[in-house]
Amino acid sequence: MSDEVRARMEKLRALLRYHSYLYHTLDQPEISDAEYDALMHELRALEAQYPEFITPDSPTQRVGAEPRDEFAKVRHPYPMTSLADAFSREEVEAWRERVYRLIPRDTPLEYVVEPKIDGLAVAITYEEGLLVRGATRGDGFVGEDITANVRTIRNVPLRIPVSEGVAPRLIEVRGEVYMPRDLFERLNAERLAQGESPFANPRNAAAGSVRQLDPRITASRPLRFFAYAIGYIEGRELTTQWETLNYLKELGFAVNPDIRLIRDFEEVLAYCEEWMDKRDRLNYEADGVVIKINDFAIQQRLGIVGNAPRWAVAFKFPSREATTRLLEIGINVGRTGVLTPYAVLEPVRLGGVTIHQATLHNFDDLARKDIRVGDVVVIQRAGDVIPQVVKPVVALRDGSQVPFEPPKTCPVCGEPVMRDEGEVAVYCVNAACPAQLVRHIEHWASRDAMDIDGLGIKVAAQLANNGLVTDVADLYALTKEDLLKLEGFADKRAENLLRAIDASRDRPLWRVLTALGIRGVGTKAAQVLATHYRSLDTLMATTAEELQEIEGIGPRTAKDILDYFSRPRHRQLIEKLRRYGVRLEDQPVTAQGPAPLQGMTFVITGTLPSMSREAATALIQQYGGKVTGSVSKNTTYLVVGDKPGANKLTAAQRLGVPMLDEAGLRQLIGESGGKADAGSNTGNTPSQLSMSL
Repeated sequence: MSDEVRARMEKLRALLRYHSYLYHTLDQPEISDAEYDALMHELRALEAQYPEFITPDSPTQRVGAEPRDEFAKVRHPYPMTSLADAFSREEVEAWRERVYRLIPRDTPLEYVVEPKIDGLAVAITYEEGLLVRGATRGDGFVGEDITANVRTIRNVPLRIPVSEGVAPRLIEVRGEVYMPRDLFERLNAERLAQGESPFANPRNAAAGSVRQLDPRITASRPLRFFAYAIGYIEGRELTTQWETLNYLKELGFAVNPDIRLIRDFEEVLAYCEEWMDKRDRLNYEADGVVIKINDFAIQQRLGIVGNAPRWAVAFKFPSREATTRLLEIGINVGRTGVLTPYAVLEPVRLGGVTIHQATLHNFDDLARKDIRVGDVVVIQRAGDVIPQVVKPVVALRDGSQVPFEPPKTCPVCGEPVMRDEGEVAVYCVNAACPAQLVRHIEHWASRDAMDIDGLGIKVAAQLANNGLVTDVADLYALTKEDLLKLEGFADKRAENLLRAIDASRDRPLWRVLTALGIRGVGTKAAQVLATHYRSLDTLMATTAEELQEIEGIGPRTAKDILDYFSRPRHRQLIEKLRRYGVRLEDQPVTAQGPAPLQGMTFVITGTLPSMSREAATALIQQYGGKVTGSVSKNTTYLVVGDKPGANKLTAAQRLGVPMLDEAGLRQLIGESGGKADAGSNTGNTPSQLSMSL
């Protein structure tokens, strides 16, 4: 048994050394952070159970990996330690219990907590106020000299104040170099435009940029620095972490504004949960929350075990990345005929859910990344968005992987596919393609289009597969007897769906334009076109030149609009809709005069009960009003829904702007039941609500 345990521990150490080298030294990780953490967790557990098998060179006894030979070595006067990880509320509570085993339980504790930035840890030394050295963490004891590169980071001070009582003679500032998300996206877009490969994520981009042998390359990258600690200092006595952070700000260093000083441990746990939910709103990558005991005297008393201080812990968020095998590349045909590849994967847990499929974006992206069937691939999931395949793990290929060839025909109808010059999209031009029909029905009935309640993708598929609908106009010829043939339909459900379909005949023009699915015409463009042309016949008779004179309609969209109406099948569909009584023009407003909202300016915030924000905007514009994005002294009303924006509410209160809910808005235009153009059934007659804070 002991030989088996020792062999397993050695295998774990070898794996961790290998992946640590790829991650920290080459910036080319092959596995996700979650998988690395799992290997480390297993090794720590075995070493705790069998301490006699711990070796001095175990990855648990050191931080990071060896520095690259190209850089001069820098020995840290005081080691740059790592942090113990906690993956649940219970593990954070267990950390605090371990603290209380070493200090009296009645010792009052304060905690400094902050999002854990996923960047590159560095130490920057100043002598007499001047920056003299920058170094990576390396293995915690010896790092790499990156002084010339650190000097290029714009928010790193080259000189700090030396006036009496402010700057010490000697100080080492520790922190994280990172790349803001918005600047990372811009950098990747520039690289793609220049024919270069994009970076996989902001962490790799930051680490690779800092460790360039040519400082000019580092200077061209949008790097930033957050200071979070002082390694050593001469001439100044600091007693707490919070005092240290404020002192760093005095010296001119950027300190993360999301750091908090918390005295109640339950609030610490709440902070961890809060930032786990808010991580996608940050403009930097964060993979957890760092919790530190504030008092340096208590830190000194608790000390360090192995390479991790007992006075701090890192609460890690669920991983965003995992590795698994790509079993198959499938193709989805969308409502506009665009063919989109997707990955069929060996099931893998990621972010608390089991992932079976992931997007591959488009065929150009698939080819650029050289993703092959049978590859082990890295997948990524941010927030609640669909998982995506980031890259293949080329090192794990064994020759059995098969390159993918883009299709020449539609996988559903078999018709040839097309690709316009200069475009990424490959699409099926067969308007009768069954896959397009189901998606088009779903889109036609969606909330921002014709808003037909009860008609989702499953019902759309039933209608198409049973031959009841060959295009969206056939929806208006459906009978109760037709629907009762379908599985899951009884009298009440059939009557409700027919009632919802019938109500959609009177939707405003912009909804019809949105529902048609013209390439490049979403809700905003549809509203602009409906306002300008007022009828579908007038729009169909327009020219490219006239379209391009409309603000927001460019040459590409103008061409797509004219192409759509030039096809006989589309014109036949429009005539069929006309015969079934679908309104194809906007009627003049008669309620309360020609324009009851004329001269009024509205701002909308929050989620309204029965209308999307686009629908509410169109409703206001139809009755003569204007909608803007921010509250000002010229705002007539703030329309407030559920979960409104705090900034808009505060501005309205400060400026004395009246507030309405959806019912109040409808009363302004003389509606009693939401008939005009919201496209939703509101039920009871609403009453105007005058709101105040």
